[in-house]
Order: sequence, then C-alpha cells, then structure tokens
Amino acid sequence: MRLEKRFDVKRPVEETARRLAEDETYTSLFPDAETEFVENTPKRKTTRTRYRALGREGVATFHFDFEADGHVQFHKVCDGRVWRELQGSIRLEPRGEGTRVHLELEGRTRSLVPEFTIRSPMQEQIDRMAEALRRRLRSDAAGGKA
Repeated sequence: MRLEKRFDVKRPVEETARRLAEDETYTSLFPDAETEFVENTPKRKTTRTRYRALGREGVATFHFDFEADGHVQFHKVCDGRVWRELQGSIRLEPRGEGTRVHLELEGRTRSLVPEFTIRSPMQEQIDRMAEALRRRLRSDAAGGKA
C-alpha cells in the first residue's frame, strides 16, 4: 500500500528544511497522541508515540533519518501485529520562491491483515500527519501556530 500527500509552503527550501529538522515537528506529527523522543541526534530522531487505532491502544516507534539535502526518510519499528513493513519519506522540492512538500508512506501488512481493512485508517492518518506538518512548516515562529 502506498499513500501520498503534497502541499506547498511559501518559504525557501533551506528554511523549510531547518523547520523540518526541529524537535517540535516530530512531536506534533501525531496530533491525537502522546509522542516522546527515545533518541535525538542531528542525523536521527527516534520517537515513541502512544496511540489508539482500530479500537486498540498501542505504541509506535519511528526512526527519522535526516539527509544532507533536507529530505527525511523514516520507518516504523514493526511489532508484527499489523505491519510487516512501514516506511516513508518527506521530500522538499523548490517551487518558485517556495517549497513543495511531498509526504509518502509505503507499507506491507501482515498476511492476516487484509490491506483494505487498514487503507482507510491509514489515509486518515496521512491526512492528519500532512495537516500537522503543513501547520508546523507554515507557522510564523518556531514552535508557533499557523
């Protein structure tokens, strides 16, 4: 399964990349959940998020790896309950005087979890993530609201 979202930010790529690397960006990605850092270095941030999905509570651990060009690659540490593999990227592309932000998720479910049962909740999740990311990258002040 592959899901994508794109949006534009009226900031240069370099400034958008700086904001993308800020801690607050990653604690705000899952707005309806509690997120904390497990590891936080200039090249990698690892978060642990407590969430509720499909009527169950769970904990998700994500590794976010920062590339020299400002792009971010990430993957979920899969516990085997739903996902065999879940990874994604946040790419930044120049667009006029601003930046096009491209958020992508790709994953494979366990064989006992049909893709159609998880597609709708994952679409909602990427929509919420994209909106949180959009608000964070468009905000006027670091840590501020749009």
